[in-house]
Amino acid sequence: MSDDLTVRRLMPGEPPPWELLLLADPSRPRVEAYLAAGRCYVAALAEPLAGAKRAGDAIIGVFVLVATGPRVYELMNIAVAERCQGRGWGKQLVHAAIAEARRLGAESLEVGTGNSSLQQLALYQKCGFRIVGVERDFFKEGYGAEIYENGIRCLDMIRLSLSLT
Repeated sequence: MSDDLTVRRLMPGEPPPWELLLLADPSRPRVEAYLAAGRCYVAALAEPLAGAKRAGDAIIGVFVLVATGPRVYELMNIAVAERCQGRGWGKQLVHAAIAEARRLGAESLEVGTGNSSLQQLALYQKCGFRIVGVERDFFKEGYGAEIYENGIRCLDMIRLSLSLT
């Protein structure tokens, strides 16, 4: 079995990997909106992991880039299948998103995550992102159900940015 991860843009007409997208953002209407405005990329293994039941199981990650301003992109969604977490593939996806944003001509890449998303906050900072702001009550007001991670209620959006110049 190979651990080679390849990233490609989702093909026209190819269904988005909803299970993965909803891991990162539980609001399907929000995901649908930024999918329509952005570019979706999937990450696949050269060979499915042991126990995979179908060929599509080789897709283990996803991210979405959306242009939000002149030469600015936002990483709107990034997820790795739960069975594949803890292997460094999330970091590879962040680096793939950074490389793709550069290729698209971006001068900066932004990302937002919940105040309770401790692993994600650490990952983004390890990849060079810096905290630039907080959107108070973003999740409290923008999502119907309460969200908890790591025993912490997710209320605020932590905004981070990475200069690509």
